[in-house]
Amino acid sequence: MLSPPPSSKQKQKGRAADLKHIEMCARKIAEVAEGNKIVVEKSTVPVRAAESITHILSANTRPGVSFQVLSNPEFLAEGTAVENLLHPDRVLIGGEESVEGDEAVAQLTWIYNHWVPTEKIITTSTWSSELSKLASNAFLAQRVSSINAISALCEATGADVSQVAVAVGKDSRIGSKFLQASVGFGGSCFQKDLLNLVYIAECLNLPEVAMYWQQVTDMNEYQRTRFAKRIVECLFNTVTDKTLAVFGFAFKKNTGDTRESPAIYVCSHLLEESARLNIYDPKVECKQIEHDLTSAAVTSDPERVQQLINIYSDPYEAVKDAHAIVVLTEWDEFISYDYRKMLSVMKKPAFIFDGRKILDHEALIKIGFHTETIGKRFSRNTLLRASGDHFPSFSWTL
Repeated sequence: MLSPPPSSKQKQKGRAADLKHIEMCARKIAEVAEGNKIVVEKSTVPVRAAESITHILSANTRPGVSFQVLSNPEFLAEGTAVENLLHPDRVLIGGEESVEGDEAVAQLTWIYNHWVPTEKIITTSTWSSELSKLASNAFLAQRVSSINAISALCEATGADVSQVAVAVGKDSRIGSKFLQASVGFGGSCFQKDLLNLVYIAECLNLPEVAMYWQQVTDMNEYQRTRFAKRIVECLFNTVTDKTLAVFGFAFKKNTGDTRESPAIYVCSHLLEESARLNIYDPKVECKQIEHDLTSAAVTSDPERVQQLINIYSDPYEAVKDAHAIVVLTEWDEFISYDYRKMLSVMKKPAFIFDGRKILDHEALIKIGFHTETIGKRFSRNTLLRASGDHFPSFSWTL
């Protein structure tokens, strides 16, 4: 069931993009520019932001100076940005639908043609270009929330979300990308662009559209909370004064970026339950982790949080006397750890909660870990198989 639409006071809070820096930049360009200039808008911005830039430039234009504003959103992912730039899926250029606008688009196209084939360059109106960027991130976030919603069903029914994802992804109309169930999406783009889209729909009096996209971010929040509650439930319904080793704090592997990281929300929930967290991430700085978990947006008692967290540079030190390991980022190195060695220094029974579905769960069960993951409940047969016990034999008489 869709959530009710937000009140009028809630509509703008945290959703409307802050364009003050873009406005300042436009005013500065108008102040110093000479001759004919093409202004290229690269940031992800709400639809018709280019129109605002154009108005500012036009209102401050001096004799002999003219402007064309183009929308050229970037589609670069953290960790693969250079590869995305050199070998893009597409380049999107939006411009004013006029002779002058077409000329500006042609000039920017010429620059890209030095390494990007013409067939990969898409030209549109300015407004279509801006909306396409928001829609692209919204669609990707939607896929993550969709498979995460299915993961909850799988846990309730005994299905395996990985098997479901493979079956669904084999449909050529759907494809397999972004169908990896997890503890949720993070990063600076998905949440921000979804909320921008919700805000735009609300402002245009499209409440059903706003509620639809709001559900994508609501599902992401539900997934993070659900995973954190499952940890508490499995640890005998309390984590008070229990030590949990947290593997990963970045929102995804190959980056030190923690913006909107699921780890912040899961750790916050566990800290509210008075858990003690030993946190290890190969890239994120200690000060960043402390800042994220003690910020006013996360806790009203930062001193208490500081007493409950310890940050480690060695994962094998982080697990000493821990009751559980919680995997929150899909770092490749986590796959190759000596978990038998880790188990030997942990409290028993020892648990692993794999929020990224990257570990060999049967192997972990076999060496003695109580293993939990997203989108799958381990059956008795799985436990028997992992322990090496044989299934009972049957003889059939016809």
